[in-house]
Amino acid sequence: MKAVLVLENGSVYEGISLGKPGTTVGEVVFNTALSGYQEILTDPSYKGQIVTMTYTEIGNYGVNRVDEESRTVFAEGFIVKESSQIASNFRAEESLNEYLKRHGVVGIENIDTRRLTKELRIKGSLKGAISTEDTIESLKRIVSEFEIVGRDLVKDVTTESPYEFNERIFRFGFENRKVKRVLSGKKKVVVLDFGVKRNILRYLVEVGFDVMVVGAYTTFKEIEALKPDALFLSNGPGDPRGVGERWIEEYRKAIESFPTFGICFGHQIILRAFGVGIYKMKFGHHGGNHPVRDENSGRVFVTAQNHNYAACEEESLEKGFEITYKNLNDGSVEGVRHKSLPIMSVQYHPEASPGPHDAEYLFEKFANMVA
Repeated sequence: MKAVLVLENGSVYEGISLGKPGTTVGEVVFNTALSGYQEILTDPSYKGQIVTMTYTEIGNYGVNRVDEESRTVFAEGFIVKESSQIASNFRAEESLNEYLKRHGVVGIENIDTRRLTKELRIKGSLKGAISTEDTIESLKRIVSEFEIVGRDLVKDVTTESPYEFNERIFRFGFENRKVKRVLSGKKKVVVLDFGVKRNILRYLVEVGFDVMVVGAYTTFKEIEALKPDALFLSNGPGDPRGVGERWIEEYRKAIESFPTFGICFGHQIILRAFGVGIYKMKFGHHGGNHPVRDENSGRVFVTAQNHNYAACEEESLEKGFEITYKNLNDGSVEGVRHKSLPIMSVQYHPEASPGPHDAEYLFEKFANMVA
């Protein structure tokens, strides 16, 4: 079945339908990871976005329930050069195409993803639509009416009710690389769920926390009533400026009251709570090969990333933060810590899934800060 991708600038890519036939709209971004497509699809941070994989063949090892990072697929659509028809792995439970159909995800394959990636790099992230049923003109109208900047997408991904989490890290064949348990006794961390990935929660369990996950719209008083020893702000989708000022004030009260760690969207929310400006990047960082430098030691880490927004460096410094990590590709802020309060955050994903594990030590660092 034929499919078409239409971008807001008028570009049209014709290909073949992947996943469920139909129409979908979102912000088109590209991801440079060579594998980990299932973790990417189920990362709630991709809500509102259509993901383009830059690697040429995707799906050759299939999908399975263990590698899901959340309860469902949150990406709005999926774009690949070639989707493998064979799922060749002993852990595979179904093919990528079957998985996309089961989750109702509209995708497209057999297009020139190299050309598309170059276009997104030059012009920046673009709104787009994939369809097997609409005309090009109707798709242009659908794309023009879609908006993602300033929207609060957290409401679509956060948990509806609090829950405890106690899963351990699963790494087939690499058990010796687990982080160490740091905390002894009972130490509770409350996780504000802006779209949290399961592997983040597993790492928090691994270093010794009792993990309680609560919805993003939880007040300071409600958090305080849980009597936590620490606070964690998770990753999440879209524009952090879309979260209402009332909630930013609630988060600030909590952040100032407990040792706090934030990742990605959580990093941006922490800085926004202290009055730091957030800006939209040209095409963001999405992939598993982004170099980040520790500004104190000079050591370089290869990291997994997924974000279209970043914090302003000058304002971060003015509001009492020290820059701890920077991106070596564009110099953007990748991590901070507060100069007088027990607060640390990073823009990248130390939990990987997918991606390298260079920065997993940060979970031990957080646990040590709490201890």
